[in-house]
Amino acid sequence: MASNSELVEQLRWHKFSVLNDGFICLVDCMGDDSAVVQAARVSYGEGTKKVSDDRTLIRYLMRHRHTTPLEMAEIKLLVRVPMDCWRQWIRHRMASVNEYSTRYSVAIDSMQATPPNEWRIQATNNRQGSDGHLSLDKGQTLSKSEAAFQHAAEKLYQERLEMGVAREQARKDLPLCTYTEAYWKIDLHNLLHFLALRMDSHAQLEIRQYATTIGEQIVAKLFPMVWEAFIDYRRDASALSRLEIGVIQRFVQLARERGVNMPGDEALFLAAQDPAWVSLARSRERDECREKLELLGMLAPTAE
Repeated sequence: MASNSELVEQLRWHKFSVLNDGFICLVDCMGDDSAVVQAARVSYGEGTKKVSDDRTLIRYLMRHRHTTPLEMAEIKLLVRVPMDCWRQWIRHRMASVNEYSTRYSVAIDSMQATPPNEWRIQATNNRQGSDGHLSLDKGQTLSKSEAAFQHAAEKLYQERLEMGVAREQARKDLPLCTYTEAYWKIDLHNLLHFLALRMDSHAQLEIRQYATTIGEQIVAKLFPMVWEAFIDYRRDASALSRLEIGVIQRFVQLARERGVNMPGDEALFLAAQDPAWVSLARSRERDECREKLELLGMLAPTAE
């Protein structure tokens, strides 16, 4: 298995393509799974007996949202992204950013193009989302007019530059589909927060593609234990509100009243536990799961 430094060298400057001309690439990385664990264990004091393995500790940190150990690792990326997508991206303020300047340099000669089969319909139940696609014939018409508009915008911009207009003013009519580039440096905690929001199915498809690329192609490789815990406790997890707990509790109560065999017993719980826990004499994660099932009324309380 490659070391972290070898993985960084393998990934550094490799461009992962996104959209028609966008990309993500790793510039640098400080830290790995061990750095997160090291930061978490500093409170134990030097020489203290190791009380849990790295994976178990990382999973505990993620479950209980202990964030500062995750802030000890950082990733720096170079991204090329359309301006409309970048506007959403830059809202995540806990990062250091240095963006390509169209005051100093000529704008990037590239715009996001939409294939005929990718024009989405406005969702009826979500004012900021989409749902389904337009027909191919409509998509072909839209893609053709899009290309014409982008060509006209680029021509206008170039004409202004040729006439001596200052770059800072010549750029003002460039469309939001114009690509920009930026260095984006962020700690692991805030990066995971970004990914949790932007990989979500409710996020705009374009930024979701960028977030998924960052997560699966870079973070998952450099921080495999953190990524595993993130998937289990953030991306693929679901929290229960007080109201939801009340609904489930009442549902179980009705099941009891109607003769449904609830709640289950300890033997049933052990038979249904996660396979990773079976060989463990003690497992904090199993204990927490048991407590949650007891709280929901799905499992009989453990005898004191």
